[in-house]
Amino acid sequence: MIRLDPFYLIVDRADWLPRLLPQGLRLVQLRIKDQPEPVLRAEIATARALCAKAGAKLIVNDHWQIAIEEGCDFVHLGQEDLDRADLAAIRRHGLHLGVSTHSAAELDRALSLSPDYVALGPVFPTILKAMAWAPQGVARVTEWKRLVGETPLVAIGGLTPERGRLVLAAGADSAAVVTDVLRHADPDARAREWVTVTQPWRRDQPLPRNPG
Repeated sequence: MIRLDPFYLIVDRADWLPRLLPQGLRLVQLRIKDQPEPVLRAEIATARALCAKAGAKLIVNDHWQIAIEEGCDFVHLGQEDLDRADLAAIRRHGLHLGVSTHSAAELDRALSLSPDYVALGPVFPTILKAMAWAPQGVARVTEWKRLVGETPLVAIGGLTPERGRLVLAAGADSAAVVTDVLRHADPDARAREWVTVTQPWRRDQPLPRNPG
């Protein structure tokens, strides 16, 4: 069973990483939508190299084929992504797998795949994208953690440092953040604040890496 860092930052391009990785990041997702394949490949390769140099774990959102080809070791898939992905190929190449969930049915589906973590969201109202799901609330975090057991749980959606403390105290293993850092007036300082706030939940054991 893997261990996730309690602060999980999601970025939309690799050029965030040279400024934010030095703030203490250990867990980063690269989430890029609607770009041509050469751009995606270059972004993923750059992010992989930067994270490896900094000792941080990179999770690639959606683009599992490129993640395999570029030697990455973790992918995150939404429910729609699961319909298109070759899960056997993902496992055959040794990639770890994270899965988004929003309902009991989606959680059942995710757990049937033996994922390396499950994400629950949105916990609070979010401005990141239009969501078909109402905010889940902190109590749902505790419920989800009871249901997933030893599988790591990621809470996402509308998180601030104060709310991050709440979801971690409620049972989440990691708090995933997007706009609270990327749209902050001082993203560097906000990332450092998150690292400080989540420090009590940090564990020294790194996530496993695949060779190559």
